[in-house]
Amino acid sequence: MKVIGIVVEYNPFHNGHLYQINKIREMYKDAIIVVAMSGNYTERGEFSVIDKWDKTSIALSYGVDAVLEIPYVFSTQSADTFAYASICMLASFGVDTLVFGSESNNLEKLMNAARVQINNDSFDQLVKAYVSQGFNYPTSLSKSIFDLTGENINESNDILAVSYIKEILKNHYNIRVMPLKRTNSFLDVSSDDTIVSAMNIRKRLIENEDVSKYVPSNVLGYFRTIDSNKYFDLLKYKIISEKTFLDKYHLVEEGLSNRIYKAVLKSNNMEELINNIKSKRYTVLRINRILLNIFTGFTKEEAKKYKVLEYIRILGLTKEGRKYYKSIKDSFNVPVVTKFSKYDMLQIELKVTILYSIIVNDSELVKDEIKKHAVII
Repeated sequence: MKVIGIVVEYNPFHNGHLYQINKIREMYKDAIIVVAMSGNYTERGEFSVIDKWDKTSIALSYGVDAVLEIPYVFSTQSADTFAYASICMLASFGVDTLVFGSESNNLEKLMNAARVQINNDSFDQLVKAYVSQGFNYPTSLSKSIFDLTGENINESNDILAVSYIKEILKNHYNIRVMPLKRTNSFLDVSSDDTIVSAMNIRKRLIENEDVSKYVPSNVLGYFRTIDSNKYFDLLKYKIISEKTFLDKYHLVEEGLSNRIYKAVLKSNNMEELINNIKSKRYTVLRINRILLNIFTGFTKEEAKKYKVLEYIRILGLTKEGRKYYKSIKDSFNVPVVTKFSKYDMLQIELKVTILYSIIVNDSELVKDEIKKHAVII
């Protein structure tokens, strides 16, 4: 039996995701498909437009057999941190093949970029040299890879793919990797094809456009309204009230706290705030993560403390997924949970769920976090 793993965010689940699942089913008819999925927040430091329980139900209804939650402490951070937790979870669950979207669809190129970061002693020094010249970290990473391999790795899915491959190689996981060519650009927000990027769909949702052309029919009733004005107001209050303590939050580097404070005073909404903070060194993506860390109270101390996966939380299983889980449940070296329990990381999960519920105006999500067991269909 093939066990296929995918790392997903489903923000939102769209026709491209369904295409990926169907392609896997064409190649491996009886495979178990396991996804490692971010919950109510995403790797880009944003709120998910569908909550994690609804994303789980949608995924199971469209062909996924098991949904595992990437804990918040990993799911909203850099590609390498995100990849660490994702691949660790999938490997623990017995995945033998990792499928991922790729702009280049060039496995040799991606493997070379991963190997040079692991095996070339000069790589880290080269990255530091570019950062010291004022380049942001992603650009420094890309430039260093090009210098050592001649390969350009600068698109979102390829960058994540390299991080996945690094985790597999470093840990000697017995996982084959298989890229699937993306049919659209991750950053495209204007295409009107039936398969478009999640960013395209989120933009249309903000503009109150009909998105039924771009998502499976069962998805339409699950969209959440992300109250960006409320987010801005709460964030502004916290930044002003904690002016002298902002540097305790993860990713807030020395000198940045004052820049954030000055920016929030002259900003009227999230877009203005981000534009007033961003610079050559600080990308929009990094600012999103920084602001989310401040909002959720995720500190440098916590980031340092929670570097190792404490548990694997199953959010949902199909009958086939449940049967497979029972067959391997005695082989895990990481505890598996199907409901809220004692782990410190889950206490953080509860806190960030409470905050998410405020932004989407649904207090029932807090009860679900504590009381809900894994979804079974």
